[in-house]
Order: sequence, then C-alpha cells, then structure tokens
Amino acid sequence: MGERPPSLDPSALLLLTLPPLFWASNAIIGRLVVGSIAPLALNNLRWLVAGLLLLPFAVRPLMRHAALIRARWRMLALMGFLAIGCYNSLQYLALQTSTPMNVTLIGSSGPIFILLIGSWFFNERMTARQLAGGTVSMAGVLVVLAHGQLDLLLSLHINGGDLYMLLATLCWSVYTWLLRRHRPPGLPLALMLFVQIAFGVVLFAPLVIAEALSGVTVMHWSWQNGAIVLYVAIFPALLSYFCWDRGVTRVGAQLPVFFTNLTPVFAAVMSAFWLGDLPQPYHLVGLVLIIAGIRLAQR
Repeated sequence: MGERPPSLDPSALLLLTLPPLFWASNAIIGRLVVGSIAPLALNNLRWLVAGLLLLPFAVRPLMRHAALIRARWRMLALMGFLAIGCYNSLQYLALQTSTPMNVTLIGSSGPIFILLIGSWFFNERMTARQLAGGTVSMAGVLVVLAHGQLDLLLSLHINGGDLYMLLATLCWSVYTWLLRRHRPPGLPLALMLFVQIAFGVVLFAPLVIAEALSGVTVMHWSWQNGAIVLYVAIFPALLSYFCWDRGVTRVGAQLPVFFTNLTPVFAAVMSAFWLGDLPQPYHLVGLVLIIAGIRLAQR
C-alpha cells in the first residue's frame, strides 16, 4: 500500500490561503503608495521593522549557531540579497508603472522559472512534460506582458514595470535553488529569516541612499504611512513566511504551489475594490495558461 497523502484540513487550508491573501494586499499597497513612499525605501523599511520584531526570537539561536553562520555567511548574504533585497524592491519598482494584477500574474509563474533555472544552471533534468508545461505557462506570461496585444510584444513595447517583475521572479527562482541546495542544516526558521533580513537590509542600504540622493521623496511621514510600513512588515513579510512554512510542513511541497495561484485572484478583487482597476480578458487568458502549465509540469 502507498503512503497516505497529507490531508488538507481546515487549519492547513487556512495556513496556505493566508499567504496569497497577504501577498496580494502587498501588491495593492505597493501601488497605493506610489508617490508617497519610494519603492526601495519601502522595501528596506519593511524589512528593517520585520527584523526588529523578529530580533527577540533570534538572539538566543543566534548565539548558539554563530559558528555555523560565520561558516556560511557568504551564501546567506547572497540569499538575503536576492530574496529580501532584490525581489521585493523590484516588485515595488514594478508597481510604479504596472498594475497589481500584472505583477501578481507574472509572479505566479515562479514555479516554471524555477524549473527553467534548475535546468539551465543547476544540472536538473527537465522532462518532456515539464518542458511542455513550461511552454504553456510562458505563453501565459507573454500574454500578460503584451497586455493581450501581440503587436506590442513584437514591437518590444513592453511596460517597464512588467519587466521589473519578470526580473524579480528570476531572482526569486535563483534564491529558491540556492535555498534548496545550500541552506545550512540545523538553522532554525526564525534565525534563518533574521539573518537573511540583516544581510538584505545592509546590502541594499547604499541603493536606498542613492534613491534618496536622486531627489526622490523617500517618505511623506504620516501615521497612515507608518501604519502601512508596519502592516507590510508583519503580514506580507513575517506572518506569510511562517504560515507558508507551517503549511508546507503539514501537506508537503507539491500542493502549496497551486495555492500561490490565488494571489492574482485576490489581487483582482482588491484592485477592483480599492483601485477601481477591473481585470481585463487578457488577465484571465494569462492566468489560465500559467496555471495549466504549472499543473502539466507538476504532474
């Protein structure tokens, strides 16, 4: 008899549904604060606050695992730079000119980019089914990038924000492979996140300073913007991270991939409600192709 698959009970369902909801809200907020909080500053403030909130839970494990962190600091620094610095900064940059729907749809193609990065750079063999699934999903991404208009794609008139999000997704895919191959064994979850936050915030600080020196208003200080920074630090950052980890622990690694497809769905509802930005037919076509490709590749 085969091993019984993990059951998706109500608590596991909640653990896997909350992160896409929070990620979608992060995209909406990134769009709402355009002109009010600079994108790189928002990202670094977000993770700085998250790191300070996490600090009390990381101090003792940090002392116990100091030798392991010193031995692996270069890889941890690279992972922090890609995940904490690059991915989120590029996402907020994308939202300066793109829509939450486009950004979350491109981001939802991450599993396919992970397959491609693994094949190209990590010597992972890609099956014919995975190649077919990747092709279908990439067709969905191209539909989103072209806003459903093939002539825009052929003339390379692509929204710069969409390209930023494409680059962010590539950064996340590389980070995922590094995490799979080089995560230090025995490093607690909270400490792992704290160390990555610390490296990401420090390594991206010069770019935030350059952003401020360029004449961009870093932040209009108000209680509303302060509340926004606190929200994105707690919910899309910390709480999503821990809910997702617990959910994957409960049900395995394959099923949660499909819950990430809820992110553009939640983003569509929130965009219509808060931004008055209704989904377009090409969004639905792109979503169907991306999900179908991932489903085909994961079979």
